[in-house]
Amino acid sequence: MSDANACALPTPAGHHSAPRTWPAAGAQERFEILRRAKTVAIVGASDNPARASYFVATYLRGSSPYDVYYVNPRATEILGQPAYASLADLPVAPDIVDVFRKHDDLPGVAQEAVDAGASTLWLQLGSWHEGAAKIAADAGLSVVMDRCVKIEHARFHGGLHLAGFDTGVLSSKRQLLGR
Repeated sequence: MSDANACALPTPAGHHSAPRTWPAAGAQERFEILRRAKTVAIVGASDNPARASYFVATYLRGSSPYDVYYVNPRATEILGQPAYASLADLPVAPDIVDVFRKHDDLPGVAQEAVDAGASTLWLQLGSWHEGAAKIAADAGLSVVMDRCVKIEHARFHGGLHLAGFDTGVLSSKRQLLGR
């Protein structure tokens, strides 16, 4: 399974997306968001290894400097860590709210991110919702849509080719994001 496929959300049959008019976050903005962040809350986290959120959570726990929190009202523990029912239940205000939820849930999650004091609303690959983006941006949050936190973090660390796959190259070159 490629990293891009592992991070993507399934698209429901018959789902037609509206035209994209929201300005996408550029590479420099994504880099700065990841550089500043200390905490990531994964909304829709799963303890099922076949799910994209589990793949991303495993990567973030083992290969990033972030404190990772899991939000899933049906789970009590994910990867040996407590799972929280909502963003409001977290012990910290997350820097990044990484969202693995269905399209219709996104505006509500955006409002929860605002209410929880998050800095960034990050919607995973395949997820684009301009209404949710507006809710977050109007409250001062940065917004990233249709991008995978795992892929972006690895890309800025030199572990990925621009197309998003592992290059297998080891380098002594200084990493861009060194925390």
